[in-house]
Amino acid sequence: MREINVSEITEKVKKMVMDAEYNLPEDFVKALETAKEFEESPVGKEIINTILENSKVASTEKVAYCQDTGYPVFFVEIGQDVHITGGSIKDAINEGVRQATKEGYLRASLAFDPVFERKNTGDNTPALIYFDIVPGDKIKIKFAAKGGGSENQSRQAMLKPADGLEGVKKFVLKTIANAGPNACPPFTVGVGIGGTFDYSAVLAKKALFRPIGERHPDPRIAMLEEELLGLANQLGVGPLGFGGTVTAVDVKIEIAPVHIASLPVAVNIQCHANRHNEIEI
Repeated sequence: MREINVSEITEKVKKMVMDAEYNLPEDFVKALETAKEFEESPVGKEIINTILENSKVASTEKVAYCQDTGYPVFFVEIGQDVHITGGSIKDAINEGVRQATKEGYLRASLAFDPVFERKNTGDNTPALIYFDIVPGDKIKIKFAAKGGGSENQSRQAMLKPADGLEGVKKFVLKTIANAGPNACPPFTVGVGIGGTFDYSAVLAKKALFRPIGERHPDPRIAMLEEELLGLANQLGVGPLGFGGTVTAVDVKIEIAPVHIASLPVAVNIQCHANRHNEIEI
């Protein structure tokens, strides 16, 4: 049994959050550089250049890439041979977020009460944390900062099984088209198909962590990802919604078993502030 103290978790979470807020992932930056070459609109090219320049400034100056520092979302895999000492892992992660918000000068974006007072919690906690128990003696933590603009444009639908593949494609493309400039394209699109009402949305969010260009192991799903990406970029939304040929840099799909009477589909859009990070302890 391997022991890990919560203080180590807090420190590493603090660093990973600050790093994600300052630095766009390398695969996304490369995707934008490639997209710039394919963008046919002069305005679109200039917007992508500006996005890339902004990413360099944020990384060099160690400042938040976007003023919306997002809702902190974590997917945590805990090895069954790990014993956590010194407190709660949930508290440790939240403390890491709290320290990152203060030390990294990150905007506090969470309101504790969603309906009435909407009072800000002041430190970006509590984070949304999904836990999973896996074999081994390590802890793997994935973090994403989900900005309000793109998250607000995400959608879920309970389709009928008879809607089939065409129904799925129609819903995904409609969601992308309706998101338009409000989701700050060029964006990444995560799609969850199957499971239940709630789990389809979790799948869509998890899909966003897969490296850009890495296709689903099922060749049929991989082909669907490629098809949807091509169709999304025919919508004409373009960078920041000013028109163009690059609306999305990737579409990534995750699937799960489903009830015979259901076909849940969720689309989780990630704006060009594609901030995520992962560590292993």
